[in-house]
Amino acid sequence: MASKYQENGNGDTEKPLIVKHDADQTAHKEELVMVYLSTAVAVCGSYAFGTCVGYSSPTQFSIMDELNLSYSQYSVFGSILTIGAMLGAITAGRIADLLGRKGAMRLSSVICSAGWLAIYLAKEPMVLYLGRVLSGYSIGIISYVVPMFVGEISPNKLRGALSSTNQAMNGEEEEFEAALRKLRGKHADISYERSTIQEYLTILQTLPKVTFVNLFDRSNYRAVIISVGLMAFQQFVGINGIVFYSTEIFKSAGFNPSLGTILFGILQVGVTAGGALLIDRTGRRPLLMMSASGLLLGNLLIAFSFFFKAHSVALTLVPNLAILGVLVYIAFFSIGMGAGPWLIMSEVFPLHVKGLGGGLVTLMNWFGSWVISYTFNFLMLWSSHGTFFLYAFVCLLATIFIYKMIPETKGRRLEEIHASLNS
Repeated sequence: MASKYQENGNGDTEKPLIVKHDADQTAHKEELVMVYLSTAVAVCGSYAFGTCVGYSSPTQFSIMDELNLSYSQYSVFGSILTIGAMLGAITAGRIADLLGRKGAMRLSSVICSAGWLAIYLAKEPMVLYLGRVLSGYSIGIISYVVPMFVGEISPNKLRGALSSTNQAMNGEEEEFEAALRKLRGKHADISYERSTIQEYLTILQTLPKVTFVNLFDRSNYRAVIISVGLMAFQQFVGINGIVFYSTEIFKSAGFNPSLGTILFGILQVGVTAGGALLIDRTGRRPLLMMSASGLLLGNLLIAFSFFFKAHSVALTLVPNLAILGVLVYIAFFSIGMGAGPWLIMSEVFPLHVKGLGGGLVTLMNWFGSWVISYTFNFLMLWSSHGTFFLYAFVCLLATIFIYKMIPETKGRRLEEIHASLNS
């Protein structure tokens, strides 16, 4: 490292007027502090997302008793969240453009608060449903805006990490530069990033405008099949049935539901963090294959636990098989099928169709979530072990789909990925 001091004309040393190394360090620290703070605030939206989704599981029987709800009515309450989320996902892009990313997150927070208030005050099912729809609408916005916002404020990224693009696209140069300066710090050199964003916007404006029909052109249809298909399998392997109603699964199998829920949450957080590290080391395709295979195993373990219980076979094993199956399931979902489909979607769509394609994939995500969360209770009443044998079969189909259709995108430029899909 270069010395902070230099010789003067008398052979002595003196401190220079400006020490570039210190200035760079100061600028870097300011940048990281603002990015981390902004990310921490934005990710509170992800916490709100998790509480909205997970709320219906541990509270099922208490709400059913308090408001005298049938299984059918509670299934509506559990699943109607996804109807609101679909509406939120459809409108989130337009809201983010009109109000900006922060404005969209503020609106989502207000709507979410109103939803929780309605659920708290509900004395009859319709008010309960209204609160759930409002909560769903808010997390539909959050699921779109938070990843976009975090990606855009992260420094030195090109795949969508373009700070304050909304202001720049609207010609608000002063606001755009002020926002960038606030994020990076007053001592940071933002000239390169500013020119990169402006170059990106120039390219974006020259790309052809697309409609929904263009998604199914020869150059795009494989990306649509890959993204929508993978997202459909993400949901139809049964994830929201297990997440929404895990307490009921534990209780039905004879395992302590409180302990099961705690183990469920701890494992999900830990394995998700590990999956984030693995996905860039092992590659997308192998991790998705391993994830789908693990989901198959988890569903089979849960299915056999209920099968043994129904036929009074090895009853002492039933609770252990159920908790093991759920934990295996959530572990393998978290390392691959949880985040993987979103990552693949962001890489296989060309830049000019990514917004429209992403909207279609998000809609598929919430539609699948609604189907699974609504039908789960009915399937369990039909046959508890049959439900999970059915999900296991879907996992088998998902494994075949990944093997046949999903390209490896690790370490490849976007242009290479798009060219391979069109070859």
